[in-house]
Amino acid sequence: MSYQVLARKWRPRTFHELVGQAHVQRALVNALDQGRLHHAYLFTGTRGVGKTTLARILAKCLNCTANGRGDEGITSTPCGQCDSCQAIDEGRFVDLIEVDAASRTKVEDTRELLDNVQYAPTQGRYKVYLIDEVHMLSTSSFNALLKTLEEPPPHVKFLLATTDPQKLPPTVLSRCLQFTLKHMPPERVVEHLTYVLGEEGVAFDESALWLLGKAAEGSMRDAMSLTDQAIAFGQGAVRHADVAAMLGTLDHRHILGLAESLADVDVQRLLSEVAELAEQGPDFAAVLDELSSILHRLAVAQMVPDAVDNSHGDRDAILQLASRFTAEDIQLYYQIGIQGRGDMVHAPDLRSALEMTLLRMLAFRPQGVPKPPRTPLPLRREPSQSAATETSAQVAETPSPAPQPSPAADAKPEVHSTPGAQPETPLEPSPEQTASAAEEEPPLQEPPPWAVEADTQASEVEAPQQASEPEAMSESELVTEPKPVTEPEPASAPAPDSEPQTVEPSTVLAPEAFPESRPDIQSGKLDNAQWLQCFDSLGLGGLTRNLAGNCLVESDDGTLLTLRLDPSQEAMQAEVHQTRIERALKEQGMPRRIAFYVAELSNSLETPRQREERLNKERHAQAVDLLNHDPHVQKLQQAFGAKLIESSVKPANAMR
Repeated sequence: MSYQVLARKWRPRTFHELVGQAHVQRALVNALDQGRLHHAYLFTGTRGVGKTTLARILAKCLNCTANGRGDEGITSTPCGQCDSCQAIDEGRFVDLIEVDAASRTKVEDTRELLDNVQYAPTQGRYKVYLIDEVHMLSTSSFNALLKTLEEPPPHVKFLLATTDPQKLPPTVLSRCLQFTLKHMPPERVVEHLTYVLGEEGVAFDESALWLLGKAAEGSMRDAMSLTDQAIAFGQGAVRHADVAAMLGTLDHRHILGLAESLADVDVQRLLSEVAELAEQGPDFAAVLDELSSILHRLAVAQMVPDAVDNSHGDRDAILQLASRFTAEDIQLYYQIGIQGRGDMVHAPDLRSALEMTLLRMLAFRPQGVPKPPRTPLPLRREPSQSAATETSAQVAETPSPAPQPSPAADAKPEVHSTPGAQPETPLEPSPEQTASAAEEEPPLQEPPPWAVEADTQASEVEAPQQASEPEAMSESELVTEPKPVTEPEPASAPAPDSEPQTVEPSTVLAPEAFPESRPDIQSGKLDNAQWLQCFDSLGLGGLTRNLAGNCLVESDDGTLLTLRLDPSQEAMQAEVHQTRIERALKEQGMPRRIAFYVAELSNSLETPRQREERLNKERHAQAVDLLNHDPHVQKLQQAFGAKLIESSVKPANAMR
């Protein structure tokens, strides 16, 4: 079996046999059926996609005599049996003049060709000029062709084909109907080769066809040629190993192995894969290019799984591998790979450059998590966040009434945090709060998110103030962003009668003054409860606060304070943070040297960070509940159909 046998046997004979060019087929079939013919057609596209074949099929449609010899005999489905069709298939049709413009570029050749345009066709209905690679004609040849192309005789049709339409003069392009043939994707090539080899009874490996489809680079003609060569190389069968050896391409499975080693953070396997690749004598720069390409496909798979390129037939493997990377790691590895590709020219040898680039990917990977977690696909915004954003936009578009002082009849009594004083409407704890309270020690008394303005005429409930506390605001005023916070009115002043005050969902409430007392432990030992109590008074910030906030007190002998650090924060350790914590303790009258002990945290104790998150959740829940029961908010909901966006509620005294 030879290439000529395959090419001639499977060459398209009609429009319906064309592979992957349905858009051109539809336009030409409709034009032929309706008799709307143009005098010049231009077919463009890369090599081997069927430009010349399409022109020959069109020539058969114009000259087929199965339905008669007049103009009514033009058809979109040539019979292939009449004398004209057979003569065109065999290349002996007198009225089909095929010209290779690459070899006949002189103006004399073009003039000689056009001298016979005026004569009527000898054998067929139309005289068809098929000029291949028309962009190779000289400027003088185009000028000679232009007049005839503009006003040709009625019995002449021009079919032009080119791979580079940008080189054609605009005057020629404007006088032709242009059809661009599509680049053949590997999926379409593999599909067609599967059908052809199945009909021919040739055994094949599907992975071998993917290698051929990739090597064809969009050309079906090249794919058929390579397939015929693979059949000869494999002694009548198309096998993966034979095709890989014939093409001399990289084994894609090794590139996937490199990506899997990066996912597992397995340096041993990573270097082993490079050693196996080295035995094949590959181009290591091409290896890095292929790996970067896989990283790009992994990023696409995480965002839009349906858009993953399947040019290697490994879509399922890519989708599975994408869930083993974090999005940040993929972006980092890709950037390092691109940078390493540019640095290869300065490396002593390409293999060491590849290995250093791969090792750099793992060395600069963010530390703290031993192994990348599995990433759910696709990555997208949470539905609740998306819905909240849309609702927020709707509420923002709805004009709200101007704020007015609240009436005395609708005011709520002030809520206090003094032990023994309970609000009139108790708040039911969430399931998370109940579970947390059952497992941990009783939390310190925390003030509510805000104090609701009290009506002195309706209620005389007042919170006792501690004598040792500094001067603090007795009430919290409702402040709507972005308006500045105004000074609160004295508690003794009665609320005037006016319209209800409106509260927007994004309301931020002014903070109250909550005095903090520092534990007197200068001469004693610091335990975890006292660590929690004095943490905010240390005045730490930034990364230092984050590091200290994830620690429990392991031990304290009065001189050395050992802090147990969460393993996920191990990479944050630095001498500068240790120095800042020691200085802050000394300023608070607790001089200590600090030592960190990395170990899993105890579930029975609470770090400052965990305490902060728990209190913020509790305060947020209280704030949402108070807003939901606020009569003014309820009136807004009833009057305007407003919705409370819980994610926008920010308790003013929330811990940072």
